[in-house]
Amino acid sequence: MRKTASFLLKAVTAGLALAFVAVYLFPTLLDRQRGAAQPVRPLAPASYAEAVERAAPAVVNINTTKVVAERNPHFDDPFFQRFFGDNPALAPRRQLENSLGSGVIVSSEGYVLTNNHVIEGADDIHVALNDGRNAKARVVGTDPETDIAVLRIDLKNMPAITIGDSENLRVGDVVLAIGNPYGVGQTVTQGIVSATGRNHLGLNTFEDFIQTDAAINPGNSGGALIDSAGRMVGINSVIFSRSGGSQGIGFAIPLSLAQGVMQQIIKHGHAVRGWLGVEVQEVTPALAESFGLAKVKGVIVASVLRGGPAAEAGVRPGDVVLLVNDSAVNDPAALMNTVARVVPGTSVRLSGVRDGKDITFNLRVSERPTPATRQP
Repeated sequence: MRKTASFLLKAVTAGLALAFVAVYLFPTLLDRQRGAAQPVRPLAPASYAEAVERAAPAVVNINTTKVVAERNPHFDDPFFQRFFGDNPALAPRRQLENSLGSGVIVSSEGYVLTNNHVIEGADDIHVALNDGRNAKARVVGTDPETDIAVLRIDLKNMPAITIGDSENLRVGDVVLAIGNPYGVGQTVTQGIVSATGRNHLGLNTFEDFIQTDAAINPGNSGGALIDSAGRMVGINSVIFSRSGGSQGIGFAIPLSLAQGVMQQIIKHGHAVRGWLGVEVQEVTPALAESFGLAKVKGVIVASVLRGGPAAEAGVRPGDVVLLVNDSAVNDPAALMNTVARVVPGTSVRLSGVRDGKDITFNLRVSERPTPATRQP
């Protein structure tokens, strides 16, 4: 009888132990196995209010004024000139033209990044901060070839935006555009990175755009493109639109490009880039065949500027350039961008083909002339 009771007690104890394993331990082990097989990703935040609160104070409105002379075209007619001559009443009328845009305070010293087209030709520039303060801005320098301009304002306790990393942006990352569209006041729109490295758009000389579907409208130009943590990753620049409004295709200048140009403008007053003094064109299948190239690659030198670095090194029209140092160049933009990153005064090696034979040139890169001084 005692043996039977002892056996039953042991059986009950074993059953309870098995039940404990089944109820408590087995689901935990199963969850661990599932977790190992399918890592749980953090959920996207339900609100980006904190990101906006961090960035918005540094995004400013830019109001520009330009003096425009207007003259009735009839006054230039010889008939009018015959009777009225140089009558002062026919002199062009001077009118003020106002425009609005956006900008971003990038340092507590008062440097403001914006687009060149926002302030181009302006006679007077005023910056309005999100906290209600206003200041007159002076132009530190501009770079039309990347559509970047640097302004400076003099105020105390200026908010500066947190700098992000545009180099590691991925397609699908959430981004927010902050600016002043249509002059209605500071506005935030949300979207994702649609593409990176967009070029060949014909918008700027040097292009490396971030494409986004965050709504960018007139007046947003020069404002900040930020990531979901409120860090600046780009400068809102242009929209692709048939109607003039946002259609889900906007372009922003990556901060890595804008920052580099800004630093050069602050240091030198303008952007400093390398230059060879050549005009090149793309290699097409027909040109590759006529030049005896085994593959459609490289660029063909169309013209060489007399006295330029390429001319002094012996480069001729018709030469095919394949490499700058060890970097392959397969279109004119690639050659221009590669050389532009070279510090003027530095030597580079061009490798290519002339009349079916390999050629190599060592030349010293000059500084690229600015658009205002470049010869046509």
